[in-house]
Amino acid sequence: MIRTGIVGITGYTGEELLKILSKHPSVKITGLYGRGSSEERHLKDVYPHFKCLDLRVEALNAKQIADKCDVVFLALPHAVAFEVVPHLVDAGVKVIDLSADFRLARPEVYEKWYNVKHTAKEYVCKSVYGLSELNTEKIKRALLVANPGCYPTTVILGCVPAVKSGFIDLRRIIIDSKSGISGAGRKSAQTYFEDEHPNFRAYKIAGGHRHVPEIEQELSILSGEDVTISFTPHIMPVERGMLSTIYVDMKEQIATAAIIEKYREFYSGRHFIKILDEDVMPGIKDVLNTNYCEISMKVDERTNRLIIVSVIDNLVKGASGQAVQNMNIMFGLPETAGL
Repeated sequence: MIRTGIVGITGYTGEELLKILSKHPSVKITGLYGRGSSEERHLKDVYPHFKCLDLRVEALNAKQIADKCDVVFLALPHAVAFEVVPHLVDAGVKVIDLSADFRLARPEVYEKWYNVKHTAKEYVCKSVYGLSELNTEKIKRALLVANPGCYPTTVILGCVPAVKSGFIDLRRIIIDSKSGISGAGRKSAQTYFEDEHPNFRAYKIAGGHRHVPEIEQELSILSGEDVTISFTPHIMPVERGMLSTIYVDMKEQIATAAIIEKYREFYSGRHFIKILDEDVMPGIKDVLNTNYCEISMKVDERTNRLIIVSVIDNLVKGASGQAVQNMNIMFGLPETAGL
């Protein structure tokens, strides 16, 4: 059994990790930890619906975690992982970090977008970007995996076959994304449902969202060219789910059916990616509480523009589910184990 720890159990992603890992056939949960030095509590006092699990939530102590775990999931706010990752990685413990702390290859870019000093720069080069379907071989050998953000997961998975095929204009990618409120974290969700619900709004428009450099970085790596995107995120009046509509200009005329075939070829054998038939549009209800990403597309012949729709559950494929998928890859298990 894989001895597994979760740090940051009180957030949405920590709770989702616990749901998945508590039923995983190859996992034994050996440590649950809060975000700081809070007193030890029984799990049922944090989450009454987990009363069947005889587990305790302990104070965060990196050395203690390293002694008890083979793999640790970090479901922490940004910049907190800097204090934990070095201790765990140096002790040979596999780490899957769900924050953005090790996603960006250049620490100065991280510092600019997250407005905080990066204090574990030497570990950035040791991390692997954990988009499971695209970096499988690297993830197999990784000690530190930087789990992708939820918006980047929908966008990159939706874009990459077109980006790599070379038939789209990489300077004119427009992304319109909509997220359930859980994507903002538990505290923000509580505030939203108390003060705003059922509001629906855009936020951090015109290049202001900190997932912009993550999306641009990965699409640039995959295409071999610099990619610049226009990205507009929205908050939907639902708890979970994410839908991205992506508009790309094509260099030549290609039928929708031919592009669908390219996508199916690219994702052949990838269990969690579903490329839908022409004129079938996915909705967030189709993927809720699953690790699937459903993708559909259609060519607007009038403008010669390809429109791609990509949907996920932001807490599963966009966070905790993909993290478990990465753990499965790291330990040589079937990617679908526990999912």
